[in-house]
Amino acid sequence: METVEIEFIPEGTITSPKGFAAGATYARIKKAEDSLDLGILLSEVPCVTAGLFTTNNIKSAPVILCQERLQRGRAVAMVVNSGCSNVFTGEQGLADAAEMAALAAKGIGTEPEDVLVASTGVTGQLLPMKLIREGISQIVLANDGGHELAKAIMTTDTVPKETAVAVRAGESEFTIGGVAKGSGMIHPDLATMFCFLTTDAAVELDFLRSALQKAVDVSLNMISIDGDTSPSDTVLIMANGLAGSEPISHSSRLADTFQQTLDRVCIYLAKALARDGEGATKLIEVTVYGAINIAEARLAARTIVSSPLVKTAVHGADPNWGRIIVAAGRSGVELVESKIDLDIGNISVVKGGRVLPLSEQNVVQVFRQSEVPIRLKLNLGTASATAWGCDLSEEYVTINSQYMT
Repeated sequence: METVEIEFIPEGTITSPKGFAAGATYARIKKAEDSLDLGILLSEVPCVTAGLFTTNNIKSAPVILCQERLQRGRAVAMVVNSGCSNVFTGEQGLADAAEMAALAAKGIGTEPEDVLVASTGVTGQLLPMKLIREGISQIVLANDGGHELAKAIMTTDTVPKETAVAVRAGESEFTIGGVAKGSGMIHPDLATMFCFLTTDAAVELDFLRSALQKAVDVSLNMISIDGDTSPSDTVLIMANGLAGSEPISHSSRLADTFQQTLDRVCIYLAKALARDGEGATKLIEVTVYGAINIAEARLAARTIVSSPLVKTAVHGADPNWGRIIVAAGRSGVELVESKIDLDIGNISVVKGGRVLPLSEQNVVQVFRQSEVPIRLKLNLGTASATAWGCDLSEEYVTINSQYMT
């Protein structure tokens, strides 16, 4: 059996895999001066490409364009902006998204159909195309430009989210890198964010699509910040094959290793998004064990982590643990009160449906931590799932009552 090593790369980013370059500029789309807001990602060679998008019935023009172009599973580059989402902009919005792609294609010397587009920011406003035309011409691509791209996609994010993981499996090596953004309007349903992924592994399209869906299901679909979803959700993965290994398919010896690595990258980015929720001071991690199937485990975990009452209790360090049980109850999953166990941190609160003697101050201390682990055991089956979220603070209201002002 071959040895497999999976390691996070220090300062890793979306351009850590071989053959990728990126760059960004301040095009003045965002109001904040000297804030990067327009970027390009480029592969040296065409990539096998897969994507997942918002399930909101209102979809941004870039989402519509990407869904059309990704039917053939190929891309060479992506152009992305922050500050304006190009949502609810009709035919003009579609034309502007196509022009963005064409402008980027001309600058990097490829066909417009090989360029994908993503936009994030305010809804209902047309893109400032004059600024975008000027900005795209100013972007300089570099092999370490992933860090700039991670900053250019930020809106209310306080920190960039990026990582990369290197894999060695026998004589084969490959890397997966990624960047993400999202701080508000985040809720399980693809969540609400951008997540752009690259790999220098050679991957067959059908497997890449399947692997991306599985990775998102255990990561980006398991986070919630405020219960709202966006028309701009976009997850893309581009595989250029420059690592030189054999193509990975469902039957490949590297299939499980690739899936495991992609899962780890996506979970890392998902937790980074939840930790940086608008106004957040704490990361909440909810794990549900013993559900009758994986769908119910995920539903219960997501319901708890998205509960405003759970989130506010954690924020205020209020030991009102009953909110966790009640949230699970309203999720609609099968449960039996007499079988429920609940742990908050290392404190056993409920065992077999019976409330245990405990010091409320101990629960308070767990809720005061920067990371708050909650474990709910239904004891009805073998399925488990983990969801991530954050506390709900006064600052969240302030941020979202002044978003355009």
